[in-house]
Amino acid sequence: MAGAAELTGLQADEDLQGLVAAWLIWLRAERRYSAHTLDAYQRDLTGFLAFVLKHQGALPGRRLLSELRLGDFRAWLAGRSERGLSPASTARALAAVRTFYRWAARREFFDNPALSLVRTPKRPHRLPRPLSPEDAAAALDNIGALDERAWVGKRDTAVLLLLYGCGLRIGEALSLTARDAPQAGQEVLLVTGKGDRQRQVPLLPVVTAGITDYRRACPHELLPDAPLFRAIRGGPLRPRAIQERVKMLRGYLGLPESATPHALRHSFATHLLAEGGDLRAIQELLGHASLSTTQRYTAVDRGRLGAVYAAAHPRAR
Repeated sequence: MAGAAELTGLQADEDLQGLVAAWLIWLRAERRYSAHTLDAYQRDLTGFLAFVLKHQGALPGRRLLSELRLGDFRAWLAGRSERGLSPASTARALAAVRTFYRWAARREFFDNPALSLVRTPKRPHRLPRPLSPEDAAAALDNIGALDERAWVGKRDTAVLLLLYGCGLRIGEALSLTARDAPQAGQEVLLVTGKGDRQRQVPLLPVVTAGITDYRRACPHELLPDAPLFRAIRGGPLRPRAIQERVKMLRGYLGLPESATPHALRHSFATHLLAEGGDLRAIQELLGHASLSTTQRYTAVDRGRLGAVYAAAHPRAR
């Protein structure tokens, strides 16, 4: 929970710092934003206020924020572009600032209609880049061979099984505790995703077996509420470690640069769709809040959709 004491580095007057602290508490308690999103929004707002200080030559406060003009907001966006920040990053930063302004306006702290005239930067439409079924299988079969310590290989295999076998995000897999680990015969896994939204995903026996194999081999004590996946010295396993392992695997197997841990989640969705999986069901399995996010996978698999159309439409026969 963020408090005013944690915002001492924020370039704003004391009154505005208190409002920012209250806003962050609201995002967590009422909007149920994840810790990752909260950190990102706090960084984005901090960066915006630092720009205001430099641009206006005065410490940001309620009055200054309410008096900013459209050109000031555009200058902030232009500065981000000149620094090489991506449109996606800038779109998120603008969303953070807008959320703060709306929160303040609804509580009658301050308002600025000029912000509503700022256009969100266009984000490039990127399609998911899944692995082929053969490459995904090769990744699972060979990840364990990259480390001479058998338990590390079993650990990495278990993580990749969760990404490809259950469609988990890497953060979701690494946030599992030992208590969350599936037992023999368990059919579903409860996963906490973005926005603390929970979903149930079916468990393949091979996934359960892989996690069980790792737990038996792990040399560190796995207390119920402690992280399930451990680093070499026993601390929590970080996403960067798995990303580096998969990078090594790319060179080992000659996989494309697009072969990343997240690509296994894309592969989970794309391969399900290719085998006739229902789009709504895949949305639920992936934990997407919007069906439009899941629909990206239909563009990846247009070949299969064309074949379905040709086989099903009366005029195509």
